[in-house]
Amino acid sequence: MFKKTIVKAAAVQIAPVLESRSGTLGKVADAIVEASKHDTDIIVFPETLVPNYPYFSFIKPAVSIRKDHTKLYEESVVVPSESTDFIGSLAKEHQMVVVLGVNERDKGTLYNTQLVFDTTGELVLKRRKITPTYHERMIWGQGDGSGLKAVDTSIGRIGALACWEHYNPLARFALMNDNEEIHCSQFPGSMVGQIFADQMEVTMRHHALESGCFVINSTGFLHPEQVQEITGDEKMQKVLDKGCFTAIISPEGVIISDVLTEGEGIVYAEMDMSLITKRKRMMDSVGHYSRPELLSLNIDKRPKNLMYESQDLMSNKEANQQEIPLENSF
Repeated sequence: MFKKTIVKAAAVQIAPVLESRSGTLGKVADAIVEASKHDTDIIVFPETLVPNYPYFSFIKPAVSIRKDHTKLYEESVVVPSESTDFIGSLAKEHQMVVVLGVNERDKGTLYNTQLVFDTTGELVLKRRKITPTYHERMIWGQGDGSGLKAVDTSIGRIGALACWEHYNPLARFALMNDNEEIHCSQFPGSMVGQIFADQMEVTMRHHALESGCFVINSTGFLHPEQVQEITGDEKMQKVLDKGCFTAIISPEGVIISDVLTEGEGIVYAEMDMSLITKRKRMMDSVGHYSRPELLSLNIDKRPKNLMYESQDLMSNKEANQQEIPLENSF
């Protein structure tokens, strides 16, 4: 049933190089190389790590973020591009599935985007956060339903959501129904305080139980000097603290790795895929435990499109050229 019996997973807690796509990509590369020394099959990085999560939008009034927002545009990732080719080549070289969060620039709009690269280096999933949260709506556009799916990789079926998308039960259900075996979740970290980490743990352990899948959860981190670089306001600096929970969770809701709540690092775990069957034998939310005649999900997976071409009616000239049959003949 499963492509691999044991999958070695890595969740990365990492600080970006603020306002630098190339600098942050360099740190991503270093983490991949380090994880390869542990025979890692899949590695997950935080939400919009490249070039960095827009912390400025959470603590600064909208009227004052023009410079920060413009810089984010300049350093964001175009898909495809040399940046995505670079990550794909690392995935292929180290035979590792790589899940990376980026600020994606598509013409005049930025998106919170999750990229999944298979061990072949192929980009097998590009999905955009469907609803940016609160302050994020000043920064990113809305994604569509085309990314609400699990995809096949060399190690199994992978699904992904970002941050508070996990509070949308129908978004999670879409991935559950698509038979995700490994769920990759990404959060910013270094925000709001310990309550953010506590909520994250509850949410991700619950999804593992409900979906009957493994969860690899990765959060970002800011060093104190980076917080000072983002804002000189000491009151706002206190807001950019703690809120980190990087861990790997089994389908039984059990944390099977070390847990990182501060600092940079990588946690590892061996995921025994047979635990998925063990869990679903008792409770399969989208199988024998479902009631589709009572409860079901209607989802539009078409990519968003602003222009549709309709076929023109036959021109008068064409109509006149048609042979008109006679109603009466002699």
